[in-house]
Amino acid sequence: MKFSVLVAILADDLEDKAIDVAKESGAGGVTILDARGIGAKEKKTFFGLTYEGSQSVLVFVLEKKLSLAVMKNLTRELDLKNDSRGVVFTIPLEHIAGIDTGQITLFEQKIKDDI
Repeated sequence: MKFSVLVAILADDLEDKAIDVAKESGAGGVTILDARGIGAKEKKTFFGLTYEGSQSVLVFVLEKKLSLAVMKNLTRELDLKNDSRGVVFTIPLEHIAGIDTGQITLFEQKIKDDI
């Protein structure tokens, strides 16, 4: 079984919806990191103070085929093609240790259901 890391870097207010979409798509656990970023556009200022919106980084370890389905659903449900408030990408995972065997069983069942 091949695995991928799915990374979603999103505006903080999209975090809960993204987790719900991912879980509905078959994802199990997620690691959540708080982040800040510098974009290509100037930051908004208000009375001389610069506003930097906070971001969430969601990291999922998923079966390769499932990671693509989760990424497509996140892109669609969060409207990432039209509303640039986040980015989602996958990274191939060569070696893994410590993943819950119950999660592997769920991945296998999801693949069987799709076939």
